[in-house]
Amino acid sequence: MNIELTKKEFRRLLDMVYIGNWVLNSTRGDDRFEDYDKLESKLFALCRQHGMDALVDKWQGEDIPSKKYEDGGIHEAIMDYEDTVFFEILAEELARRDMDYRPVSKENYEELVERMDEYIAEFEAHGTDNILIDSMDS
Repeated sequence: MNIELTKKEFRRLLDMVYIGNWVLNSTRGDDRFEDYDKLESKLFALCRQHGMDALVDKWQGEDIPSKKYEDGGIHEAIMDYEDTVFFEILAEELARRDMDYRPVSKENYEELVERMDEYIAEFEAHGTDNILIDSMDS
């Protein structure tokens, strides 16, 4: 299979592959999906053929994203995503708790969304500063 990409498209593909592999493998420790690591390595190896040597390093015989690549903003993008997902999940969980964990239906969906919006507004204004758990020591 051959895919023709511009240099910019290839660079975007590298970001997507890196982010995908990060999501799949970053929390797995030694139980990584090695086929995703190998595909990432294969794609980053192509950097050398396209004048992007700074984006790839060798480590234990494998081509890996370079420190320069990793420090170039990709982790900030991942962190922005993680923060958004964290606050959205927290808002939904708190809203569902407030609604006594009733199953979501068309009758109560609007209430759920309104409660979630209120929590999101609070998180945007104050982060987690106002979250308290009574049973824990301060």
